[in-house]
Amino acid sequence: MTKKDKYEREGEERRRKRLVRAIQEDFETRQNARRSLERGWQLNMNFVSGNQYCDISPSGEIVEEDTSFYWQSRRAFNHIAPTVDTRVARLAKVRPLLNVRAASDSDDDVKTARLCSNILKTVKSRIDLDSIIARASLWSETCGTAFYKVVWNYDEGQIIGTDDLGHTVREGDVNVVALSPFEIYPDTLTAEDMSGINSIIHAKAVPVSEIKEKFGVELAGRRIEQFSLVPFSAASGWKRPADGEAHPVLDAHEVLIERYTRPNGEFPKGRLEIVAGDKLLFEGDLPYINGDRGERTLPFIRQTSIALAGAFFGTSVVDRMIPLQRAYNAVRNRKHEFLNRLSAGVIAVEDGSVDAEELAEDGLYPGKVLVYRQGSAQPSFLDCGKLPSEFAEEEERIANEFILVSGMSEISRNSANPTHVTSAVGLQLLIDQDTNRLTMSVESVERAIKEAGKQILHLYKQFASARRVLRMTGTGGHTELYYFSSSDISADDVEFETGYDKTPAEKREEILSLFSLGLLADEEGKLSGETRSRVLESLGYGTLDSARDVSHLHLKKAERENVLLRTGDAEADEYDDHALHIAEHTRALLSGGEETPAVKERYLKHILSHRRKGG
Repeated sequence: MTKKDKYEREGEERRRKRLVRAIQEDFETRQNARRSLERGWQLNMNFVSGNQYCDISPSGEIVEEDTSFYWQSRRAFNHIAPTVDTRVARLAKVRPLLNVRAASDSDDDVKTARLCSNILKTVKSRIDLDSIIARASLWSETCGTAFYKVVWNYDEGQIIGTDDLGHTVREGDVNVVALSPFEIYPDTLTAEDMSGINSIIHAKAVPVSEIKEKFGVELAGRRIEQFSLVPFSAASGWKRPADGEAHPVLDAHEVLIERYTRPNGEFPKGRLEIVAGDKLLFEGDLPYINGDRGERTLPFIRQTSIALAGAFFGTSVVDRMIPLQRAYNAVRNRKHEFLNRLSAGVIAVEDGSVDAEELAEDGLYPGKVLVYRQGSAQPSFLDCGKLPSEFAEEEERIANEFILVSGMSEISRNSANPTHVTSAVGLQLLIDQDTNRLTMSVESVERAIKEAGKQILHLYKQFASARRVLRMTGTGGHTELYYFSSSDISADDVEFETGYDKTPAEKREEILSLFSLGLLADEEGKLSGETRSRVLESLGYGTLDSARDVSHLHLKKAERENVLLRTGDAEADEYDDHALHIAEHTRALLSGGEETPAVKERYLKHILSHRRKGG
């Protein structure tokens, strides 16, 4: 090694150390900037889990509140947890079904839109997107904000071979991860959306064995106890009542810091720097071309429960309900203490007249023989009065304020009807009011999933360069294999629209409404065989239709013939239901997808063969 090479190597080492130190200092600065927010999230998690006698001290730490007297009752009557459960359950019905709408009526755009829609459906089923949305919604409803990270995982997909070391090589696939707000550190807390963020740090505690496997760097590891890196539903300093476990600690872990920076003048393709311990694990361009018009952007998507003006992190109903929960706990506990005085009584005794220690230990249980000193005053119960009506009034007032603040009425939260509305229309109006109060949260989920769908398609276009196979559902319900590559995918020339998965009950109700209005009947007021087949299939009775007739089989055969006619001739069979076949082939021609004169000629020839054989 020459002196020049040695100097260059030493200079590179010094540069890497300076970069690691700069990233760690940046991370520490961002931690300090949002420490008060973290304590608020931590307080929310404690109140949801039932640890409701804690607060944030002037020093900014979560501390347990002391009792004024040892005998004071400190039970938690948790109204926050069922409210969060109800909101999460209502948001669970918001499962956007991403559909890609063609930008025009051209055959290429229609084909691209259908391919992209099926890619999104396949990814949604493979990664179980519904459960990912549920985890993110739980974080957003508890802490106010949650995030999605859309990445390309090279360990997913089908096996395409092995490398020189004998390791399995896969084709890779998209993965979507739900992240808690504790893992995300933006460069500013005043941006109102992701577009106002120039760089983001994603920090989490990972085992050193995982770091060695992914990056080939061996670290010593350390013991990590910091709450922002090990969040759990209890305040540090005392045990959780549910399982009695203390604050969890991670051994042989290290903080993995990933700093993502948007493209700028210095780095036109953006920057990704990964640090763990005192080692620089990676530095380079942003790995994903996941923005519009082929741009590289941050692979994170924000979801909020309630957005705040001039703030990056949102808030949740838990923040608003904590003061009410404190007041409610105080009223209920003081009420129970008063009832205990009424039931157990307060005994007044003359000094030296009885054994005070025995009386304090056993009380005046039924049948007790009380011996007191002759000539002294007889022990007696003090008059504690009656339970003041103010207790019941205050308890009811706070309970009503819970409904006002949380946006969840007792119909949604308790399946109760305190308003005594008996009409179905009135009850539905009350339920619709609760649904309208969730509009902000619902729209945030929709926007997040729509953005996730765009990034998923961008990643497929970037990495699915080789021919890949996709199972697609045809118009007749049958499955077909489709081969595609990145050139067949577009996320810029298509429009996304979010639909919703309907429950079987909702589908049946809609179909029955259409049937009662006569919209499914033909001009003679009768159901055709094709319509009856599709209605029974939609109602979940496809097998019943199969037992009665074979019209659905004729439709599927006609769809297969449509595929054959695109490339060659096909002759009608004697056993075909010619009316159904002609209708299906005509539908294919009118859809505009077969504009080639040769293809049209083959379709017309095939339809004439049906007419000829059908008489």
